[in-house]
Amino acid sequence: MATPAAAPAPPNPNPVTDDPPPAPDPSLPTTSIDPTPSVDEESDDSPSSVSSVSSTPTAPAGGGVGAEKPHPASKDLLHISFNQDYGCFAAGTKSGFRIYNCDPFREIFHRDLASAGDNGGGGGIGVVEMLFRCNILALVGGGDDNPHYTPNKVMIWDDHQSRCISELSFRSLVRGVRLRRDRIVVILENKIFVYNFSDLKLVHQMETAPNPKGLCAVSQQPGSIVLVCPGSQKGQVRVEHYGARKTKFINAHTSRIACFALSQDGRLIATASTKGTLVRIYNAAEGNLLQEVRRGADKAEIYSLAFSNNLQYLAVSSDKGTIHVFNLKINVGLTTNDKPLPAPDPDVPHISPSLSFIKGVLPKYFHSEWSVAQFRLHEGEQYIVAFGHEKNTVAVVGMDGSFYRCQFDPVNGGEMMQLECYNFLKPPDQP
Repeated sequence: MATPAAAPAPPNPNPVTDDPPPAPDPSLPTTSIDPTPSVDEESDDSPSSVSSVSSTPTAPAGGGVGAEKPHPASKDLLHISFNQDYGCFAAGTKSGFRIYNCDPFREIFHRDLASAGDNGGGGGIGVVEMLFRCNILALVGGGDDNPHYTPNKVMIWDDHQSRCISELSFRSLVRGVRLRRDRIVVILENKIFVYNFSDLKLVHQMETAPNPKGLCAVSQQPGSIVLVCPGSQKGQVRVEHYGARKTKFINAHTSRIACFALSQDGRLIATASTKGTLVRIYNAAEGNLLQEVRRGADKAEIYSLAFSNNLQYLAVSSDKGTIHVFNLKINVGLTTNDKPLPAPDPDVPHISPSLSFIKGVLPKYFHSEWSVAQFRLHEGEQYIVAFGHEKNTVAVVGMDGSFYRCQFDPVNGGEMMQLECYNFLKPPDQP
C-alpha cells in the first residue's frame, strides 16, 4: 500500500526553461498539487529563454546508420521517454536527469542530483515522467549502485523549487509512472495504483500479470480517462474506461504482451507480443480487431509503438534497428459495428480460384500489410519513436545517446530522409 507524504509547497506548473529555479521558500504553506497547464504549453514555437545544444548535426542523407556512434556517457543513461505530446523527451542518468525539446532540438535543462547532496545517496534516476511542458515531473531512483531515491518511491519534483514536494511509497519496486493533469498512475511488478493529482487520494488499484517493463498507457483527452495495462492472462490487455465505469479485456496475442500504445484520445490500442512479428490495432471501447500489420517475419523485441496525432500512421521500433511507419486503414469516425472492411490492396496479387487449394499453405506474411516507410539504425540498440509536430516527421531517441529526426514520403514510401542527428549526451563544449 502506498503512503503519500504531505506536499510542503504548492507547485506552479509553467513551461520548463533553463533559468535557475528560485530557492525554496520555507514560509510557503502546505497545499495540494494543482498541475494546471500553462497558456503556451501546447505550442512548440512559443518564445523561451532556453539555450541550444551545440552538437553539430550530421549530413541529412539517407538512413542513420553510422551517423553517430554511442557516446561514452551513454553507459550512464538509465531511462528515456517522450512527454505526452511528443514535443519533448526526458533522460534519466546515473547523476540526475535532463529535459530536451525535439523540434528544434535543444537541451532545455538538466539537474545534477549527485552533487545536490540532499539525501546522502547518489544521483541515479531510473524513471523520469514529464507532465507535458510544465515544471512538475515524477522521478524514481535508479541505478544499481547509486539511486538518488529508493526505487520503491515516486517523488513529485517541482523544478521551480528544484526539490521534491511530495512522495508515494510502496512495498515493492516502482516499474513505471504515467501522468495526466488529473491523475498519477504508478506501475509495480504486479499492481497498478491510480491517484488523484489534486490530493494524492488513491482512487483505484488493480492486479496485473508480471509487468517488469512497467507497461501502461493512459489517455490524455480532458474529461475522458482510458487506461490500458497488461491483463491477468498471457497475451491479454485490460482496458479501464473510467468515464463509462467499465472494464474490457482483449485477448490480443497468444504470446505475452511486449509493448502497447494508446492513442491520445483513448480510442485506439496497438499491441505487440514477445514474438514481435505482428502489431494489432484494436478499438478500445469494444475490443474489436481493426487492423493487423507486419513488422517482419523473424522474431524481434518491440521497444515502442506510437500513433500519429491524426491516427493515420503507426510507428514501431525494435531491436532490429529499423523504424517502421505503417498506414492505418481505420475510419475512426465510425464505430466498430459500422466499420466497413478495408478494400483489397491493388498491389497484392489476386489468388485465382484454380490456385485456391494452395492458399492455405502459403506463408501468412505474403498477405500481410507491410510498413510504408523505414529508417535504418544500429541493430541491437534500444530506440523509442514518436511522431513529430511537423507533418510526416518522426523523432527517434536511443539509449546510445542519439536523437534523430527524419521525414517520410506518405505517397511513395521507402527509406526516410534524415533531417537531424545529435548526440544529446555530448557536453556543449565538445565539437
